[in-house]
Amino acid sequence: MPAAGSIIIVTFNSARHIEACLRSLNQPDWERIVVDNASSDATCEAARAVPGTQVLANPDNRGFAAAANQGARAAHGELLLFLNPDVQAQPGALAALQATAANTSAGALAGRLLDSTGATQVGFTFRRLPTLATALAETLLLNRVWPGNPFNRRYRCVDFDYERPAEIEQPAGACLLVKRRAWESLGGFDPRFFPLWFEDVDLCRRLRQAGWTILYEPQARFVHAGAHSLAAVTDRDRQLYWYQNLLRYFRKHHSRLAVAVLRVAIFKGMLLRMLAAAVGLSASGLPDSGAPAGPGSRRADVGAYAAVIRRCVFGAAG
Repeated sequence: MPAAGSIIIVTFNSARHIEACLRSLNQPDWERIVVDNASSDATCEAARAVPGTQVLANPDNRGFAAAANQGARAAHGELLLFLNPDVQAQPGALAALQATAANTSAGALAGRLLDSTGATQVGFTFRRLPTLATALAETLLLNRVWPGNPFNRRYRCVDFDYERPAEIEQPAGACLLVKRRAWESLGGFDPRFFPLWFEDVDLCRRLRQAGWTILYEPQARFVHAGAHSLAAVTDRDRQLYWYQNLLRYFRKHHSRLAVAVLRVAIFKGMLLRMLAAAVGLSASGLPDSGAPAGPGSRRADVGAYAAVIRRCVFGAAG
């Protein structure tokens, strides 16, 4: 029987999560494809231990976007569900997504992401697409000193009613379903967003630009542990990857003036973070990533911010 849908999971050192993730997705009409980006742990073995799982083991780390595209090319379903390995489906989640997809012309859907207590992950499950104002609020530390500012609240959909279905702008890539026709019309994720961050934002923006709608289905519930993809990434690299891909996104979708303003803001924001680190305050981390940075030392923090200035402000950010 042909697959109704294909679940594509990109892994990197995900042995702690992948088996529970796959077993929660045990639906006979959905195929499961794991694309592993050269894990050094037992991720592939754990995935192969779950019957019916196809494992594609890459010899090197191709980044999330390229690996997700690889999984989509191997898939047979008309529905492509991209899940993080630290996500577990609740009973009925796949059926809810499938039913909504069958009864709407939307190009993509999002489920509801829950934390370990069962609470909805407000601010992460979906957001609005970034604007220059929201990017400036992040880079200039406004979101740190005033988290409830109107730019941040609107961007993170803090006041949204998460109990009702609705059209949305940008679901988290941790749980994103795309219909094959919509996926193929866009050519999938842009692999230039390497190794992670903003490839899902870019895809959703392109979907909407092409006339597709994106829907939120609150009955499709998934528990999301969070921060798994960042566990092996140093604080320095987190900063670099996030800001490099933020700039890449703005170069692709915004004006040259907006990019220039953003570069100036990044420069000022990094100086503010250096000052905070020098006096012992914590300005590290990337709130927009959905996960905190590691503790690090003051010297390491300052080095990370200096690297962002060198690469993203004065160098080529991609």
